[in-house]
Amino acid sequence: MKIASLQTDIVLLPNDEPLAGFSENPNAKNPIVTLRLRTDDGIEGLGVCYFGGAITRTLRHAVDELGALIIGDDPLSLEGIAAKLRAAAGSAGPAGVLTMAMSAIDVALWDIKGKALDMPLWKLLGGGRGKIATYASGALRRGLKLEEAVTAAGRLREKGHRQTKMQLGLPGVTSPAREVEQAKLIREACGPDMDLMCDINQRWWPEQAIDIGRRVEDAGVGLFWLEDVTTHDDYAGLARVADALSTPVAGGEYLYGIVPFRHMLEHRSVDIVMIDQVRSGGITPWLKIAGMAEAFNLPVVSHGVPEIHVHLVGAVPNGLTVEYMPRLFHLWESVPEPKDGLLDMPTAPGLGLKFDESAFAKYRA
Repeated sequence: MKIASLQTDIVLLPNDEPLAGFSENPNAKNPIVTLRLRTDDGIEGLGVCYFGGAITRTLRHAVDELGALIIGDDPLSLEGIAAKLRAAAGSAGPAGVLTMAMSAIDVALWDIKGKALDMPLWKLLGGGRGKIATYASGALRRGLKLEEAVTAAGRLREKGHRQTKMQLGLPGVTSPAREVEQAKLIREACGPDMDLMCDINQRWWPEQAIDIGRRVEDAGVGLFWLEDVTTHDDYAGLARVADALSTPVAGGEYLYGIVPFRHMLEHRSVDIVMIDQVRSGGITPWLKIAGMAEAFNLPVVSHGVPEIHVHLVGAVPNGLTVEYMPRLFHLWESVPEPKDGLLDMPTAPGLGLKFDESAFAKYRA
């Protein structure tokens, strides 16, 4: 079996919010690069990457150029292909466009491998559980009006979600008291039984994170975790926050590749390791990072793309919960859907996903 051809596209997906119905910016578009990697015996592996923003076309071009280098290669030689692409790119990495482009190729190769062996990815990876927890994400963004966020939180509870995530680090004129008020009202709307996470998206400095984090604790909000409280590579600052708070601190989605996770883990910067499949460079490095976290006795969670991450978080022994963010759902014919706060592990070979061809006709850039 050899890699025979590839096809890439760019789609501009709508920035809707189907979980609770309030989009922070309904007129925005999410640019996504898609990949179809085909073998000479007719297997097609699917991959995606994004975060390109204004240089999304450059990201697509990187996927095309790297993909052209592996025509004729064995798709099951994942490590060999990764080494070849890194060498070919010279010193363009190890982060940024190179890593994102390699992630789409790596995911497509794993999809091919699962289909060739007629096994769903999670089972191919040795996973042993049939379900994995998931949390609703993207419905409680900081750009919503307070009343919209509170209504959205109530809708998530009514729909049966058992975990959800809000955002603090509020825009405009804010204060610690205003931040705490937001957290308390959303907690009341969610009810006492729902696990409530909180994302800061690097908007606080360490002392501010400690101050507001303690105020939220004293208010009895009971956060499941506090995420990305300060700059992602301020490992010492993150460690100060994690040490000062009883609330677990999560982080890692902004890190590219494997090595930064070593620094984060060695500094004891976080209590929960969050791994993004695109920024990490694909499934292969994602699994290596999860293994490092396991060695430090830490759980791992995912960032985005639950339709792929369900396989990964569900396969590793320290997988905790899957971020259920529907950013890419328009791309697929069907996606895993939560039931009572859990995702069933997919049963179809590989990723178990199929592109919805009507989405390309509708959203192709």
